[in-house]
Amino acid sequence: MNLAVLGTYKDLGLLLMRAGIGIAFGLHGYPKLAGGQALWANLGGAMGALGIGFGHTLWGLAAALTEFAGGILMVLGFYFRPAVLLLTVTMLVALNMHLTRGDAFATYSHALELAFVFAGLLFVGPGRLSVDRA
Repeated sequence: MNLAVLGTYKDLGLLLMRAGIGIAFGLHGYPKLAGGQALWANLGGAMGALGIGFGHTLWGLAAALTEFAGGILMVLGFYFRPAVLLLTVTMLVALNMHLTRGDAFATYSHALELAFVFAGLLFVGPGRLSVDRA
């Protein structure tokens, strides 16, 4: 079986990856976005691990909005690079929070893996099957 032929479908592969991860992130971020100020403040508390002790509600709202809207923008391939840049930063903040807490690898691996995925997508771009390319 010649799997090299799949290389001719790179843009379809990027679309599948964008759609899968983007939908998952949209679904992951929506409850956080809809959770309200108490949840946003709790979520934004992760900034404390970076020495930022103010505006936790605003930081939490920004993270929830990034996850929800960033997921949608990924699916569409619209403002793709700014979206994945913000998602990379969000995952790095989450990773830092877990590491600061001393969490086990199984706990922080999700944030670590997605930080690498989003950082890689920043360089690769959305592919031809995207609104950015239209």
